[in-house]
Amino acid sequence: MLQFPKWKIILVLLVSLAGIVLAAPNMLPQSVDKNLPAWLQPVNLGLDLQGGSYLLLQVDGNYVIHEQMTNLVESVRTTLRDGHFRYLDLGVAGTDDVHVRIPDVKDRSRAYQALRKIDPDAVTTTGDNGMITLRYPQRVMADRLSQVVEQSLEIVRRRIDQLGTREPAIERESTDRIVVQLPGVKDPDRIKRLLGKTARLTFQMVDNSVSVAQAEQGHLPPGSELLPAADREPGLPNEYVVRRRVDVGGAMLTNAQATFDSTGQAVVNFKFNSEGARRFGDTTKDNVGRLLAIVLDGKVISAPRINEPILGGTGQISGNFTIQQAKDLALLLRAGALPAPLTILEQRTVGPDLGADSIHAGEMASIIGLVTVVVFMVLVYGILGLLADVALVLNLVLLLALLSLLDATLTLPGIAGIVLTMGMAVDANVLIYERIREELRAGRSIVSAVHAGFERAFSTIMDANITTLVAAILLFHFGSGPIRGFGVTLILGLSSSMFTAIMVTRLMVSTWIRFRRPKTLPL
Repeated sequence: MLQFPKWKIILVLLVSLAGIVLAAPNMLPQSVDKNLPAWLQPVNLGLDLQGGSYLLLQVDGNYVIHEQMTNLVESVRTTLRDGHFRYLDLGVAGTDDVHVRIPDVKDRSRAYQALRKIDPDAVTTTGDNGMITLRYPQRVMADRLSQVVEQSLEIVRRRIDQLGTREPAIERESTDRIVVQLPGVKDPDRIKRLLGKTARLTFQMVDNSVSVAQAEQGHLPPGSELLPAADREPGLPNEYVVRRRVDVGGAMLTNAQATFDSTGQAVVNFKFNSEGARRFGDTTKDNVGRLLAIVLDGKVISAPRINEPILGGTGQISGNFTIQQAKDLALLLRAGALPAPLTILEQRTVGPDLGADSIHAGEMASIIGLVTVVVFMVLVYGILGLLADVALVLNLVLLLALLSLLDATLTLPGIAGIVLTMGMAVDANVLIYERIREELRAGRSIVSAVHAGFERAFSTIMDANITTLVAAILLFHFGSGPIRGFGVTLILGLSSSMFTAIMVTRLMVSTWIRFRRPKTLPL
C-alpha cells in the first residue's frame, strides 16, 4: 500500500498537469481566448447560457411527393417516346399514381415491360383499355422522404458552417423536422433567410418562339414555362418564357464567390466541374445570340445574351445585388441546393441576459455544493477528508479539461450534471473511508486497514459507477439537446471521479501515512 509504483505516480502527475493546462482557459477573460491556439480553448456555452437562436424546421413532404411524381411522369414520357409508342392521358392520378393509356393493343405488352424497367421501386399494374399505372409503395415514399431529410440536414449544416457560427447544434427530430440551435447568433433574420431558400440554380434557354403576352393568353409551347423575374427593373421584362429543359444544373458548381464587376456592381463569379464546364461550353457554343436564363428557385435572376461560346467553365451572375446579397447567394451556391423547401415552424430567441442569469445561478449552485461537501468531509474524516476534498477539486478541473478537449458544449442541464458529479466523486471516498473504519475496528493495523479499505471498496465503487454510467449512456443515446448535455457531463464526471478516487486519493493517503506515520487515523 505504502509503496506506490513510480509509473502510477508519474501518470497521476501528468494527467493532473494536463488537466490544469486544458482547464486554465476557462478562468481567463474572453479577450485572451482569441489569442490561444485552437486546441487550448474554453468550454463552449450552449444556447441557454450565452443566448442565441432556436429554429425548428420542417421538410415539405408534399413537395417531395410532387417531385417524385413529376420525375416519374418525365421518365415515362421519355421511355415511351424512345420506344416509339403512341400514348394518351399521361399524368398523375391523385397524389401517388402515374397513369398512361396505350391505345394500340399490339403495343401494350411491350410498353408494360418497358415501363417496368424505369424504377424497380415502382409497382406497375395494368387496367382496362390499355391503362398502365405506376405507384410507389408507402414504404418507398417514407424511405425517400427520410433520405431527403438527411440531405437537407447536411445542406443546412454546410450553410451554417460557412457563416462561421461557433458550435451550432443541428439535429434531426422525428421524421421530417430539423432542430437548429445557434449560440451567440445576433442576426437570426439572416439565418432564416438563408435557410428558407431552396437555392436551386439552373441554366435554361429562353424560348423566343412566343412572346410573354402570348404565353399569358395560354399559347405556351410544349416543353416551356413562364417564370417571373427575381427583380423587376425598368426596361427589363417582368416574366420570361423559358424552356423546361435544364441545360446545366447548379449541382455542377465547384465554387462561387462574391465580387465586383468593372462598373462596381456586386456580382457572383462561379466555376463548374469538368462535366459542368463541358455542358456549359456546349450550350453557349450552340446558342450564340440567344438569351440564357439564370434561374434561382423558380425566378429568373438575369437572362444575358450569349455573345460567344464560354469554354473556360466559369461565369458570372449579375443582378441588382447588394454586397450582402451577393455574399449570401455565393454561400448558398457553395453549400448546395436543398432537395425540398423548409418551413420554419418555431423560432425562439434567448437573450444573453437570461444566459448570464443561468450561468450565475449555476455558479452559485456549484459553489454552495462544493463548500458543503468540503466542510462535511473535513468534519467527518479530518485530514483524510481534506485529502478527499483536494481530489474533488482536481476532479472538477479534469472534468472541465475533458469538456474543453472534446469541444463539448456546456448547457444548463450540463451544470446540473457537474453538481451531481461532485456528490458522486466524494461518494467513492466515503465508501473507502468507511471500509477502513470497519477494518480498524476489526483490529487491523493502520497500513493493513488502509490497504484493505481501498481494495475491498473497489468492487462496490465500480458497480455503482457502472450502473450510473449505463443510465448516462442511455440518456446521451436516446435524448436530445439538453438531455444529451446532461448525459455528456455525467459520463465525463464519472470517468474523472473514478480516476481521482482510486488513483489520486490513494496516492495522497499513502504518501501522508508514509511520511507522518500516524499512530491513529482520524476516522
